[in-house]
Amino acid sequence: MQKNPTHTSLVALGDSFTEGMSDLLPDGSYRGWADLLAGRMAAVTPGFRYANLAVRGKLIQQIVEEQVDVAVAMRPDVITLVGGLNDALRPKCDMGRVQGLLTEAVERLAPACEQLVLMRSPGRQGPVLERFRPRMEELFACVDELAEKHGATVVDLYGAPSLSDPRLWDVDRLHLTAEGHRRVAEAVWQTLGYDPEDTEWRTPMAATVPPRWVARRVADARFAKQHLLPWIGRRLTGRSSGDGLPPKRPDLLPYEE
Repeated sequence: MQKNPTHTSLVALGDSFTEGMSDLLPDGSYRGWADLLAGRMAAVTPGFRYANLAVRGKLIQQIVEEQVDVAVAMRPDVITLVGGLNDALRPKCDMGRVQGLLTEAVERLAPACEQLVLMRSPGRQGPVLERFRPRMEELFACVDELAEKHGATVVDLYGAPSLSDPRLWDVDRLHLTAEGHRRVAEAVWQTLGYDPEDTEWRTPMAATVPPRWVARRVADARFAKQHLLPWIGRRLTGRSSGDGLPPKRPDLLPYEE
């Protein structure tokens, strides 16, 4: 990997993780790791351009059908692709089909950019991770194989102890906090070859006194009502949180905050 490269453009593909949920800005929009990364890259490269095609809730087939060709046509220096985890977290999932679609995406994206970046997504400690861990690790094994075959770079967020800490996850237990997104941006920044701004992003947060049993049960009840039940409802009815939403930054334009 080139040290302190001079990449002039970035296109990010994916779902809510790349859209930036739950890194909420005062105006109600989401920032997230990809915006943070683009801001850093723009600061060292005049005229830097950025597009973010991610939309929350997208499955890997939707990413392939709706985002891949758009990114290929842009011919950016760097493309990031994170997808497939929404599929893996569903009660029923054909992992062979997911891997096939991911392979198709990588095969089309890799020749269209100077550097394709893939990721092993982070996983929050708790029963959800344990239940779906085999599928996640099967997906990540596919990511590693594709990266080796097509010259892509892998950012290993799954193996970072800090990012499994529940304190770096929002109350919905599905999306990272602002601090979590900052650490992901740092991870990708370093993987691309830039000088570190935070050499300790993998380091776990300092231990604190855990919440009392009653507080945990209240939080569990609030989570179930506000997030879990609506999520189940969307799964049962075939709806998605991203239905009808446009890409975050659909055009490859000079980066602006």
